[in-house]
Amino acid sequence: QVQLVESGGGLVQPGGSLRLSCTASGFAFRISKMTWLRQRPGKGLEWVSSINIDDTTDYEDRVRGRFTISRDNGKNTLYLQMHNLKFEDTAVYYCAKGWGVFASPRGQGTQVTVSS
Repeated sequence: QVQLVESGGGLVQPGGSLRLSCTASGFAFRISKMTWLRQRPGKGLEWVSSINIDDTTDYEDRVRGRFTISRDNGKNTLYLQMHNLKFEDTAVYYCAKGWGVFASPRGQGTQVTVSS
């Protein structure tokens, strides 16, 4: 079955950087669109970024220019490099199979906390 395991979250100061990873198994990762979602405190699930099988990407406006989604098909791993983190980026981040906010299934999530 599809398994997605996120890692790399943590506590970071505003302006800092983190790289999230998502290790995938149980499906053909290299021919699957993949997505990062997040859930901020008190908010619903939000789309962050998606990557296609040809490595074309798209980003939510609030993270465009600060976040970079990428994939390593040889390692079945999805990444989200995050720079210039802001308080409002505090959230649980999930990777999901598919494109967009309805991508599914998703992993268990990794917590990112931006705090001074």
